[in-house]
Amino acid sequence: MKKIIVYIKESYDELVHKVSWPTYSELANSAVVVLYASLLIALVVFAMDFCFQNFMEKIVYPH
Repeated sequence: MKKIIVYIKESYDELVHKVSWPTYSELANSAVVVLYASLLIALVVFAMDFCFQNFMEKIVYPH
């Protein structure tokens, strides 16, 4: 039980005193980068899906 308490105290000390937390502006900038990257990946996946669907409809399974 003592090991668990020591572990929790050391973890708390590390989180409070040793971790370098980002500033609000750094966090906001990172969030914007993640948003744009997610949108770009979504558009790429949409384009690939659209092309594959058209390929399947026109070449593989024509009506």
